[in-house]
Amino acid sequence: MRAAWYDRQGPARDVLQVGELPDPSPGAGEVRVRVSVSGIHVGDLGKRQGWWGSSMAFPRVVPHGDGAGVIDAVGPGVDVSRIGERVWVYLAQSYRPFGTAAEYTVVPARHAVPLPAEVPYEQAAGLGIPGITAHRAIFADGPVRGQRVLVTGALGAVGRAAVAVARRGGATVIATVRTPEQVNEALEAGAHHAVDTAGGDIAARILDRTAGEPVDRVAELAFDANLATNLEILRIGGVIATYATGAAEPTIPYWPLGFQNITVRFLSNDDFPESANEAAATDLTAALVAGDLRYPITARLPLAQIAEAHELVERGARGRVVLDV
Repeated sequence: MRAAWYDRQGPARDVLQVGELPDPSPGAGEVRVRVSVSGIHVGDLGKRQGWWGSSMAFPRVVPHGDGAGVIDAVGPGVDVSRIGERVWVYLAQSYRPFGTAAEYTVVPARHAVPLPAEVPYEQAAGLGIPGITAHRAIFADGPVRGQRVLVTGALGAVGRAAVAVARRGGATVIATVRTPEQVNEALEAGAHHAVDTAGGDIAARILDRTAGEPVDRVAELAFDANLATNLEILRIGGVIATYATGAAEPTIPYWPLGFQNITVRFLSNDDFPESANEAAATDLTAALVAGDLRYPITARLPLAQIAEAHELVERGARGRVVLDV
C-alpha cells in the first residue's frame, strides 16, 4: 500500500516519508478500511514532534488517528456483511503504530462507525479526536438539558463539535470567539449566544447573555488563561471540562475553586471509556447527518503532500486540513 510514515520525531519535512508498505490484514475483532480521506489533528502533530514529553512507542509510525473510507476486509469474529460499509474511524493510531495516512488502516471493529451516504468523507475524516473530546467535555458528568454551557474557542475543531452536541442535548450554549467578526459564525455553527474575547470584561458579557444566571459547565480550550473568568461565571458546583492549556503547569487557585465546589475534569482522548466513545460516535454521526455539525475544509491535499498539510495545521489554518488518500 501507499503510505506516509516517520521513523523518528521531528519537523514534518525532515521526518515524514511517503512510499510503499505491506498491506495490513485485520486480526480477530478488527476491520480493514480502505481510506479515502485522512484527517489531521494537533495531537498527530504532537506525536510527530515529541510535544508534551512524548516519545515514539513504535519504531515506525503511520500517523493520523482519524479517517473515513470503506471496509474491505474483516477479521475473525466480525460479520462479513460489514464489507463494503462506508465508515469513519477513530483512535486508529492510539496505542497502535499505523494510522490513516495510508491506503489501508486496521482498527477494532467498534472504532469503524457506519457513515450514511449523505455525509461526505471529508466531514467525517477528522471527527474522531476533536469530536469525541468535545462530546466527553459536554456529557462526562451527565445530561445537559436545561443547563447553560459555555464553549470556549467555539470555532475550533473541538469547539464546533461541542457547540453542536451541547445544543442537540438541550443546553443553552454560549460561545466565545476571538474577534467580533466571528460572532455571527459561532451563531451559525449553533450557539445561542456568542461573545468575542477581544473586548473587555468577558465574564460580565457572558453573564449578560445569560440574564445574570451562572453557567453550569465550561468546555475549556485554555484552562490557564480562562480560569479567572470561569470562577466568575460558574455556579456553585459547576464544572470545568478542559482538554488543553497554554501553560503546562498553571497556577491553581485552590480556595476559590474549593469554596465554589468546582469540579475540574481533565480530558485526554486516548483513554476515555469505550462506552463514552461509542455514545459519542452515535451522537456525532447523528449531528453530521442532521447538518448540525459542519467543518469548513481549508485544504485538501494528496498523500504525497503530507508534510505541507502538517505545516498548514501548525501555522494555525482555520478550518480542517485533510488528505485525499
